[in-house]
Amino acid sequence: MKPKNSSSPTGIARVADHQWHALEDDQVVGRGEAWRRHDGRLFVSVDAWHDAVFDQLAGALLADADLPRPLYTMVDESDLDLRSHWERLGFTTLRREWVCLVPTDPRTTGLGAARPPSGVTILPLGAAEKGPLRELDRTIRAEVESSVGWQEMPAEVLPRLDDATVVDPTKYAVARESESGAYVGLLRVAPVPRQPRIGLVAVRADRQRRGIARALLAEVLGSLHRSGVRAVSAEVAERNAAATALFDTIGAERAGSNLEVVLH
Repeated sequence: MKPKNSSSPTGIARVADHQWHALEDDQVVGRGEAWRRHDGRLFVSVDAWHDAVFDQLAGALLADADLPRPLYTMVDESDLDLRSHWERLGFTTLRREWVCLVPTDPRTTGLGAARPPSGVTILPLGAAEKGPLRELDRTIRAEVESSVGWQEMPAEVLPRLDDATVVDPTKYAVARESESGAYVGLLRVAPVPRQPRIGLVAVRADRQRRGIARALLAEVLGSLHRSGVRAVSAEVAERNAAATALFDTIGAERAGSNLEVVLH
């Protein structure tokens, strides 16, 4: 961010619940917002080019009585300027997640020979049925919430699939047991045009350690490679040893890191 050069006064306007705009000469020069994650935690963000505008937006946001503590936000660890702004406001580092670049070429990932275990079939992106997919999502979310908790998962997570309007099978590859037809693992991809992003890889707790996650990655990464995509991005929580080990074994490179910071 830079010092503010304009002599025009900056006004802060609340434009919706938990959303603010900074205005100069009726032009939007910054935005601030807060939103509640499905795990109940409140995240905030401020997007402003100038220091003074950031401070005004952050001040309006933190003064809102409807935003009880603790408040969370994510910061690119290499953005020392932005990090210092939040620290001046009292935010402290809670945890780190790695931003990884994952190659798709089977010759690099070593996933060319990865197959699902006996009795399990991998359904490619878009082939899953909504009902069983939604049921698997609910099962996995319940398992996460009763074990490590979503606070240990990457910050950018989708809403629950309990709402029938949310699910989009085109973003999911699924592991299905052949005999029962039960869905037991999933991999979600965000189809960002410039570089797709892996949003979630998860296997039911009672089906883990059988190679299902590697088989899901082999299917999705191989498919993307054949369509011309050379790498995808993924975020991995530093304290998630299993996920870190999985991505390390397929040649993922740590391209950066994000910090989750909190204000109590």
